Amino acid sequence: MAGVAWESWTVEAGGCKVHLRRGGAGRPLLILHHETGTLDDLPFYDALAARHEVLVPHHPGYSRSPRPDWMRSVRDIAVVYRGLLSELKVAKPALVGLGFGGWIAAEMASMAPADLSHLVLVGAMGIKPPQGDILDLAITGYVDYARAGFHDQKAFDRLYGELPSVDQLEMWDICREMSFRIAWKPYMYSQTLPHLLGSMRAPSLIVWGEEDRVVPQSAGKRYLEALPNAWLEIVKNCGHCVDMEQPEALARLVANFVGRE
Repeated sequence: MAGVAWESWTVEAGGCKVHLRRGGAGRPLLILHHETGTLDDLPFYDALAARHEVLVPHHPGYSRSPRPDWMRSVRDIAVVYRGLLSELKVAKPALVGLGFGGWIAAEMASMAPADLSHLVLVGAMGIKPPQGDILDLAITGYVDYARAGFHDQKAFDRLYGELPSVDQLEMWDICREMSFRIAWKPYMYSQTLPHLLGSMRAPSLIVWGEEDRVVPQSAGKRYLEALPNAWLEIVKNCGHCVDMEQPEALARLVANFVGRE
């Protein structure tokens, strides 16, 4: 979207160096990206930055943030991001967690439920699906795994190309190795998280792509049961990566939800 100015820099938080991009102005909104990392420029980020101050950190060990050798759990990242918000003096942000980033956002919410204005979970990992299984990174090729996040393969091609670059393949490899370090046993979910979300009082929006082949929709219904003040929205004709496949539709859902008092 024209007119959105972005800045990037490295922030020290929780003993980590975190690459951070920030753009826009308004109510602060922290977006936590997928386990496949994130591209620097995405229409979804621009659409939200037109109405909000948008913060997009790269998770430690993913994309442009270096890997902390000591890190061993997703909850560690949540603690680092709590420190990041303190370092930036950001009070009561809205959290938007995408896939794996949804798990991090849910962990953050469980730590300090009164410190958020809104929680948005989009195809979130972090809870064991009652039916079906989360797609296994270990037995799926890099490109096949990334493509599995899209119902419309043309949307994937527009972002990554029909044949992704060697640099992109290397980045997916780095991200996958970090996921194995911190989210392997049990794979991509926490056994305790569902029991820790009951104190959450800020409103929560759960969004799922109707054709999600990465995280079964039953996980979204489990989040709906665990969060006291939550709504579920299903995006039709869309896969797991709602933010990249239907960015305008998701941005509208998020902006309308966060705009509620």
